[in-house]
Amino acid sequence: MFCTRCGSVNDDAARFCKGCGSVLDRPASAIASAAAPAPAYAQPAPQFRYAGFWRRFVAMVIDGLILSPILLIILASSGLFGLMSGATGDRNMAGLGAALLGIGIFAGLVVYLVSSWLYHAWMESSHYQATLGKMALGIIVTDLSGNRISFSRANGRFFGKWVSGAVMNVGYLMAAFTEKKQALHDILASCLVVLK
Repeated sequence: MFCTRCGSVNDDAARFCKGCGSVLDRPASAIASAAAPAPAYAQPAPQFRYAGFWRRFVAMVIDGLILSPILLIILASSGLFGLMSGATGDRNMAGLGAALLGIGIFAGLVVYLVSSWLYHAWMESSHYQATLGKMALGIIVTDLSGNRISFSRANGRFFGKWVSGAVMNVGYLMAAFTEKKQALHDILASCLVVLK
C-alpha cells in the first residue's frame, strides 16, 4: 500500500505510514474484507476415504449370513421342512400342506424383511454407524458432512436399496463408478460409506 502523502511503500496490513507516520487511507473493500468473517461456504470440505465396491460387497455378504438363520428358524419351527420334503402320512392333505407352505413362506419373508430393516436402520443410525458386516471391514455410514445419520435417513437408505436392486442391481453397481463410491440408495439418502 502506498502512502498518499509521502509515497512510501507500506505493508497492506499497516495502519500508519512507516515513512511519515500519517494514517493510511485503506480502500473500503480492504476494510470490509478485513472486518468480515470468512463465509461458511469458504471452509474446506471434509476429506473422506470412500469405501470401495468390493469392500461394501463383502460387508453385504456378511450381513446376509447374519440374517439368513432367521428364515431357517421360521421354517424349522413351523414344520414346513416336513411339508416341503413330502413327509406327510396322508396324501389327501396335499392341498392343506400347500396352503400352509405358502402361508409359512409369506410369514417368513415378512419377518425376514422386518428384521433386515430394523437391523440395518438401527445399526447404521446408532453410535456404531455400521452393521456388523461393515464393522468387520472397518467402514461406516455418514451423511455428506461426515456426521452420524438419523434413524429416518437410515430408513430412507434401507428402502432406497429396493430401488438400487430394481433393475438388475445397477443401483448397487454404481458404487464402483461414482466419484464418492456412492450406490444409488446412498445418493437418494444423501449418505456416504467411508473407511473408519
